[in-house]
Order: sequence, then C-alpha cells, then structure tokens
Amino acid sequence: MATKLRVGWHREHFLSPLLQFVEKDKGETVELVECPGGTGEMQVKLKNGEIDLCIALTDALIAGLANGQTSYKIVGRYIASPLRCGSQVMASVLSLQQKWSEEEQPKFKVNGQFKPLRDSVNSGETSVFLWEWFTTKPYVDSGEVRFIGSVYTPWPCWHIAASPSVPSSTVKAFLASLQPYVQHFNSPEARVSEDIEFVHNYFGHKKEDVAEWLQSVKWEEQLAEVKEDVVKETLAVLRKAGVVPEGAEDMKLEDIVNTEVATIV
Repeated sequence: MATKLRVGWHREHFLSPLLQFVEKDKGETVELVECPGGTGEMQVKLKNGEIDLCIALTDALIAGLANGQTSYKIVGRYIASPLRCGSQVMASVLSLQQKWSEEEQPKFKVNGQFKPLRDSVNSGETSVFLWEWFTTKPYVDSGEVRFIGSVYTPWPCWHIAASPSVPSSTVKAFLASLQPYVQHFNSPEARVSEDIEFVHNYFGHKKEDVAEWLQSVKWEEQLAEVKEDVVKETLAVLRKAGVVPEGAEDMKLEDIVNTEVATIV
C-alpha cells in the first residue's frame, strides 16, 4: 500500500463530508483519486492496485462480490437513504420492478462517464440513461436533457469498500477520522446553511436545489458498521433481477464484509 491511503471518489455532492475531511487533512494521510467512471472505474482501480479504498454504490459493490470479485470487501456504510440514482444494476432492478418481458429487457451501450451519456441520448445512440437526480438536474434546467421518471434504490445507496491488502488498522483510522465530518454534515444545525453553502460553492448547484436534496438524504452516523439485513436484502433483489448468480443470496457475510474492520449489526 502507498504511504497515503488512496481513496477513490466520484465528483458528487454526497461526498461533501469526505472533501471537508481531506481539506483539513492537507494530504497527510489521504490522497483522493477521482474516478469519473463511477463505481465501475473504482472496482477496476481496486483490482489494479491503483486505489486502496472507495465510497461507492451499494448495489454495484455487492454485485461485484457476488460475481467473484476479490479485490475488495465492504468495510463500512455511508449513506442511509435510498436514493434516485443510476447504474447498469439499477436498470436491471427497474426491469424487475416494471415486470418487463424477456423481449423488453434493456440493451446497454457503454458510455463510461456522464457527459458521453448525455451526448448519447441527444445523438440518438441511446434512448435513456439512469443517473443521480440532483447531479442531472442542472442539465435538465439548461435543456440539454429531460427527466422522464425516477427509480429509487431498494437499499441504502452508498457503502465503503477497501482492498484486503490495506491493513485493517489503517482503514479503521480513516473511518474514525471521517466519521465526525459525516456526523456534523448530517446534523440539523449544519443543514440549515453551512451544508448548502459548501455544496453550492464546491459543486455550483443552486442553493434551492441543495436545500431540496438535503431533505431527501441522510448519512450514517456510525461508519464502521454494516447491516446484515441490508446485505441479504440487496442480494435477494439482485438475484431476482438476474444480476448475480443463483445461490448468491446465501453467501456468507464474511465473504462480503471485512469483519476485522466493520461490525455486522
């Protein structure tokens, strides 16, 4: 492992507490590695040893583990709320929810990042894409794309994963250092003004949009915990959606969660 903990992240407002922590850390213990391709890119970087840890989408992390990935395990939780977000996995969940027939199943075109996704619907290469609601909203406001609906994750949206090669003590120290920033950002006092100002100034979102977004999202207060029922229910839904193989819902929790770091609750 590198001297500093290399943390993969995607440029989204959900990670504001992480950004505040890193700003205070001044590069002493943590190095941010931006992953514009989202969770999929983070999984590749974990496999290639380019990052040590990431904060990423619950469904994609668990699906990866159920499909045989061994380059990471879940070490904590981050967002408590189900959210309107998008991934290839969520497209399969949407298909399950809508009871689409085999002939109606979505066909995928890999675009990698957000701008190519937007370009693809405007060029006619693709019909629709799924992406987080408030990240997409500025482009709806500008007229570049339009909303036609939304789909909520059936699970808390974000978890934390780390490479098994990273010492458990290092991951624990990171989670313990990040936790106060998450707790403060999640507090009623910070939500009134401080959170709004930070997200507006860093990401450029309209203050009224940030205020609306904050009403829909809740962060976890104890990061180094993973809920057993969340893992099992996520696996069950992913199995029904055909995202993970038969029997995946019976996986041992220890094959998904690094219990040297996280407590299963």
